[in-house]
Amino acid sequence: MTPSAMLSPALQPATQVALVDALVEQGWYVGRGIIDLGLCEALNSEVLHRAAYNGLDDAGIGRGQQHLLRKDIRGDAIHWLDRESAAQRRYLNAMRELQQALNQALFLGLFEYEAHFAHYPPGAFYQRHLDSFRGRANRVISTVGYLTPNWPSDGGGEMVIYHPDDPSQEVARVLPEAGTFACFLSETIPHEVLPTRCSRTSIAGWFRRNASLGGVLDPAR
Repeated sequence: MTPSAMLSPALQPATQVALVDALVEQGWYVGRGIIDLGLCEALNSEVLHRAAYNGLDDAGIGRGQQHLLRKDIRGDAIHWLDRESAAQRRYLNAMRELQQALNQALFLGLFEYEAHFAHYPPGAFYQRHLDSFRGRANRVISTVGYLTPNWPSDGGGEMVIYHPDDPSQEVARVLPEAGTFACFLSETIPHEVLPTRCSRTSIAGWFRRNASLGGVLDPAR
């Protein structure tokens, strides 16, 4: 299966246009049925296996010396994608194609893509935040691919997207159901993950610019 087939709705010309237009007009995009459900199943199984055998790390906030574990702010556990499985490679290859499409359409100079699995056990959440701060980091566009099948309507765990000029104004709620794909501007779109009532799995990722200094890629600010 080619990367285009894996994420065919995301890479179809019409959907690419809709995604780019949404980023330009409102700073965020959400599409259902974007990720192949067979791939979701494989990635979801990988996350749950890691969760069951202590193969995930508690997520923190901040970077470098400012990195802290704060369960009162963020309760997920993560594992950075490293291409070790066929499913990971298929997902990352598709993101590379999307990166090229975004660069061609928006001239963003996106340099690379990084991503990690995220597992939220029941009760976990992530308070409202930005993924990057203006002029302080190189994350440009954030992505979230949802993996959990048969998500119940009362399962909680929605990602809430807020208006960039009014962080108190909710503009969208994203149900974390398998196949849904969201992306948004990292520096300007506040968002949060509401407390989940079920085990919730996803892939969080970031398209980045090259912010190398002194031979060190993206040093802590």
